[in-house]
Amino acid sequence: MPERMIAEYFRLFNEIGIIEQLSRNILEARLQPGFVLAQFSVLNHLARVGDGCTPMTLAKAFQVPKTSMTHSLAVLEREGLIDIRKNPRDGRSKLVYLTDTGRKFQQETIDSLAPDVRRIAATFPPDQVARLLPDLEALRKFLDADRNVSA
Repeated sequence: MPERMIAEYFRLFNEIGIIEQLSRNILEARLQPGFVLAQFSVLNHLARVGDGCTPMTLAKAFQVPKTSMTHSLAVLEREGLIDIRKNPRDGRSKLVYLTDTGRKFQQETIDSLAPDVRRIAATFPPDQVARLLPDLEALRKFLDADRNVSA
């Protein structure tokens, strides 16, 4: 692969990384006190992909140690945002479910981003975002599927 092409892909990853840092700061500023992005991300994941994941599945999805995920889940459960139930098919494992309170918390956090989104939309109108999303989603899906292949 030509060096120029490698440099372009690195530039792509670099831009995504910088955007991730900046957008993380925006979102963290809107979270209720006492919550961190890792916890919100679990709620968002459950809302996006559906309930009933095991803690290990969530840890793998976020590429974090099971102990880190267990801590986040404990905080979310204590706050009533998730419910952790025994797995009816495997008594040794548990399943994680988003509660109505958790869904409300997730949606209120998203809604709280409105002032930030308005500022962004003034420069990047919705039609431009709509054009970017399919390519970004395709890249995310590829990287998600490829993460175990490239390990």
